[in-house]
Amino acid sequence: MKCHTYLFSPTGTGRRIARAIAEGFAEADTQAGPVETTTHDATYAAPETASVPGDEAALFVVPVYGGRVAPTALQRLDGVRGAGTPAVVVVVYGNRDIGSAATELAAFVAERGFVPVAAGAFVGEHSYSTPATPIAAARPDAQDLDAARRLGREVARKLASGATPAAIDASRLRAARSPLLSLVRFILFVLRYRRQQKRRPVRLLPQTDAARCTHCGRCAALCPTGAIARGEEERTDPARCIRCCACVKGCPVAARSFTTPFAAVLARNFARRKEPVTLL
Repeated sequence: MKCHTYLFSPTGTGRRIARAIAEGFAEADTQAGPVETTTHDATYAAPETASVPGDEAALFVVPVYGGRVAPTALQRLDGVRGAGTPAVVVVVYGNRDIGSAATELAAFVAERGFVPVAAGAFVGEHSYSTPATPIAAARPDAQDLDAARRLGREVARKLASGATPAAIDASRLRAARSPLLSLVRFILFVLRYRRQQKRRPVRLLPQTDAARCTHCGRCAALCPTGAIARGEEERTDPARCIRCCACVKGCPVAARSFTTPFAAVLARNFARRKEPVTLL
């Protein structure tokens, strides 16, 4: 058995989840023998290997942006094709909600010849998380990664059983509910923010502290969309930036920052830990 991992992970949280699931595949004790795993990282470019035979398997791991699959992830994976190939669809979110992302990803891969046979939703540190406004800080942690490996083992055994796996209904995958008061606070904030944006639109972008910046170029290398040019690290192209904050989290001298009113609201209302959920 062979499993191909396709992922889009600007800040690395999804990459860690994907690696753990692949480890679970490789660890699975199946009569079909060991599972060979390969990774195709679409964070910076569309993967070269774009076709997966029906007798192999695929794992798709993408981040959730505002309850949907990150649009850039779908653009990068658009050319991947299956031939009735069983697929695992996994979304990584910042402890608020997965929205319709799992359903969207399952439909996306099904349209390209895959059969979604399992799904999962895992928590990763939110892109907007900072020491002052922590949102799922340091996740995925050891407990999350154990759950990811377990998912990989279970799917490998399911595929090795010999029976043709049926497609799952990804809409049944639900993240743990947040407290009602937290949801109400967040909804009211979003409504106010949208009204403000209509009156006075502001596009928030990562900022660079020129006094700290050493022009090492790491932010330019980490940016998945080329929004930062080497030698011009103090500037961010607003037409390309997807606010993934890879540049902020990866700056070795903390010269980059991203200030958004969403950070404090998310940190206040979605601090309660949510566990990974899976569907097989």
